[in-house]
Amino acid sequence: MPHDIAAIPVIETERLLLRPLVFADWPAYFAFLSSDRARYMGGPHTEETAWSFFCNDVAQWTLFGHGALMFEDRQTGETMGQVALCKGPLFPELELGWFVYEGAEGKGYALEAASALRDWGFATLGVSECVSYVDPDNARSIRLAERLGARLDPDAAAPHPANLVYRHERQVPQKNTT
Repeated sequence: MPHDIAAIPVIETERLLLRPLVFADWPAYFAFLSSDRARYMGGPHTEETAWSFFCNDVAQWTLFGHGALMFEDRQTGETMGQVALCKGPLFPELELGWFVYEGAEGKGYALEAASALRDWGFATLGVSECVSYVDPDNARSIRLAERLGARLDPDAAAPHPANLVYRHERQVPQKNTT
């Protein structure tokens, strides 16, 4: 019986192109995960672990119809980080996650990319919510989750007991009754 493989989307925003991972992304991806910048993701990671993450990010699209996308500047083509909607067997719920390469922080790129992929997930996957698992020491990701409109859900399960869980809920437009 043929398996229905979901097409990996390409999403454009005002400034960004969200696109599938390609092997040319590996060196920067590994450099990020093997650096201290990955400390909020259990890092720094070895090359073997980083490669496992990279392959997982690609495979989720085929296995589940969602996964990771790199985001790049539409003008320059510079890749600035990654955003993902992932679940798989290791996460209790569908996670909206992100990371930003050095030099791209503080410019609203992660907010723009995460908003676009979250909204794609709500519209395309038919889900009404997702979560972000955030290290409690990662103040920037906490602020980003809050800027995305997520609320802290202290009762939600997390893949690591120390993680905070921020819940993103699909906003249904209110009908005008007047």
